[in-house]
This record gives sequence, C-alpha cells and structure tokens, in this order.
Amino acid sequence: MANLKFSKTTLLAMKAPEAGKRVTIYDTEIPKLAIRVTHAGARTFYVVKRSGASMAWVKLGSFPDMTVEQARNEAQKILGEFASGANPAEARRAVRGEPTFAEAFEDFLAGKRKRDGSPLGERTKRDYHDVFRLYLSPVAGKKLSQIQRTDLKAIHKKTTAKSAAQADRAIAVVSSVFTYMIDQEVFSGQNPASRVQKNPATDRDRFAQGHELPHLLDAVARSGQSDYFLLSLLTGARRANVQAMAWRDLDLPGAVWRIGNTKNGTPQNVPLSPEAVMVLKARQGRADTSPFVFPGTGKTGHLVEPKRAWSTILRTASLLSLLEALKLDDAARQEADTLLEQGLSHAEERYHAEAINAQINPADFAMTDLRIHDLRRTLGSWQAKTGASLAIIGKSLNHKTHQATAIYARLDLDPVRQSVNTATAAMLEAAGLKEGATVLPLPTKRGAA
Repeated sequence: MANLKFSKTTLLAMKAPEAGKRVTIYDTEIPKLAIRVTHAGARTFYVVKRSGASMAWVKLGSFPDMTVEQARNEAQKILGEFASGANPAEARRAVRGEPTFAEAFEDFLAGKRKRDGSPLGERTKRDYHDVFRLYLSPVAGKKLSQIQRTDLKAIHKKTTAKSAAQADRAIAVVSSVFTYMIDQEVFSGQNPASRVQKNPATDRDRFAQGHELPHLLDAVARSGQSDYFLLSLLTGARRANVQAMAWRDLDLPGAVWRIGNTKNGTPQNVPLSPEAVMVLKARQGRADTSPFVFPGTGKTGHLVEPKRAWSTILRTASLLSLLEALKLDDAARQEADTLLEQGLSHAEERYHAEAINAQINPADFAMTDLRIHDLRRTLGSWQAKTGASLAIIGKSLNHKTHQATAIYARLDLDPVRQSVNTATAAMLEAAGLKEGATVLPLPTKRGAA
C-alpha cells in the first residue's frame, strides 16, 4: 500500500499504470482517503474503511474536478458517519443528501427571517437572485462542503473587476447562506466566506449642491416621472418606499406619510413638507383607480425601476448647466431650449461642440455621477447644512444603528418636521423656487396642462 501526501502537484504528476492495471495511493494526512488511478489516467477519490468482515469503498469524486481539500472534507464527513455507526449505504446517502449551494440558497430565501420575525421582502429576494444569477454560478452546483475559500476568492476577484461593491455583495450573500445553514444544523463545517477579504470601503458623500439644484429641478420638471423624483428629494425616503407609496398611507391634512414596513423592518412616519403636500394633492386630483401614487403595469402594480428616466434627467441637467456657462443671449437660449425639447442627443452634440470651441470642458458641468439614492442623501445633507442634529437627521431618514436607536426612539415628529421643512425651503430657495416664507409652485413638466 503506497502512501503520499496528497496535493494538486503530486497527484497530477502521478504516472498511470500499465494497461489492465490500476494503482491505489493513500493520503498521509487522512489515511483512509485513497485515490485510485487507472491505466487510462482516470483518478478517483475513495474512502476505504473496514465495515464488518469486508472493506467498504465509498466513492467521493474524480480528480481534478474534486480538489484535494474537497476530498479531505468529504472523507472526514464519511468517516464521521462511520464513527456514528452508519453502514456504507447510509454513509453514501449522507453525502448525497447534503444540499448544493443552489438548494441551500433557495432554502435561505424561503426560511430566513429579519430581526422582527418577518420574512425577507420580495425586493430583497429579487436582489439576492440577481447576485446569485450574475456572480455565483461557479459554486451553484457544488455541495456545501465542496465550496472552498479559493472558489470564493476567485469569484470575488473576477467580480471586483466589474464592481468592487458587487464583489463584496456576492461574498456577503454566500456568507449569509452558510450562516443560515449552520444555524439550521444542515451544515456543520466552517463558513468559507468568513475569511475572504473585502474590498476597501469607500464612503459616498455625493449630494446635490446649491449651484446644481436649479438645473437638476429644471431637468426633473421636464421628466414624465417628475413627481416621483420630487417626492424622493422632498421626503428623503428610500426609493423602494416612494415607488410603493399608497394613497391609503397618506394623511395629507396632517402632512404625514405612514410607511408600514421599511428596509429596517420597522414602520416610519414621514413628515411631509408643504411642497410635498402640494405635489401629492395635485397628483391626487389626476389619480385613477390605482391604490398607488405611482401606478405601474407590472405585477407589483406600481412603479418599479425609473433608471432610464433618471439617466435622462442627469444628462438634461448637465446640459442645462453647460448652457448657462456658455452665456447665450435670449434668442440663442430660446433656440437651445427648443432643440432640447426636440431631442436630447442632438442638443448635447451641438452644445458640447460649441463648448469645446469656446475652450470649455463639458465634463466640468456633468452631474451624471448623481444616483437616485443621492436624492435621499441630499435631504439629509441640507438638514445638516441648516443646523439639524445627527439624531434629527437619523430620525427623519429612518436610519437605525445600535448606538443611536435609543436616541431616535425618544424623538417626536415635530422637530423632525421642522428640520425637513427648513431643509426643503433652503433647497428650493437655492434653486430659485422659494422666496422667504412663501411657497411657490414647483416646476411641472413642460407642455403639461
């Protein structure tokens, strides 16, 4: 009986026996783990264990599809089954019965509960499914015990080339699935994602500045989704909550929007500024029979993903900022507005060329790095600029941290409302849409009645 410390290098270097022969080599680290090599070069891992008067050969998998580490992990599990009194057939069933990552992932989505005991939301499940589909296919078909840290490091490295944040997200999903399966006592090994080093964190502090707000709100007014983006800015609510805003949750006389279930798993009362109430009342007057403020044609019944509209808004705002820098006279500016109404791409092409001829770099006026979530951050930032405390900002945006939760719980809605109203007024004043204490009509889509 030959013995060898198994490694990828040593097993690949093994020579096949002559025709009609086969050779069996045992691992020095796990002595009952063997690899059988045929004359055709096939290499197969087995656990070889005496069972009564005979020897049991439990097939694990073929090398190199199964790595040495995976074979050792499987062997230890099989030997554990033998030690508990299982016969060879039971030991084989134990290995075959272990779920694949894809199976464990579905169990996780179905059984995972949030801190308040509620199941994962449908949007969260869709996000998890997107991560699984886009990045985790290399481990989808593997048994949990077969997934190694090296597999996850490879996924992380490949995904980082596209998006560092998504790479970390993919590993976090894997870690959550393994943690859930360990908690459910379905899996007893180590979590292979726990030691995968994440990408350096980058804090994002982008929000709409005072000089950007006039052009941004002008561009929003030209959009068919203007009300959605205005309310995202004026309430600071998460975009999923704004998308699913229902009329029944609005108390317009009391200027309060009740969100029954937020991302944090807690309800939230959102104070509505006079400008937000104005937008909602105008929209209510045109509303159809849909229960949602922003109806949609999909299965949710409400608006789902306005990314295309947001991209158009940012390009339009960037061009409007550039037009101001070009210092066009009234006639030329009217021509530019007409051209913009006819088509954004053509207007961009023309005025980018004029800017370059005037030695102005169009990139200096771009706002395309703003994200929809930055509207939420914009309200919080303007609250800070107008003197609100961190506790007030956290309460109004429904932030939830262990350190600040107790402080948030002691706050009532009045100081939050005052802060939101003050920040809203400052933003609109910077955009030239509010004078003193007078609420002016917000911009509406051009050409609309």
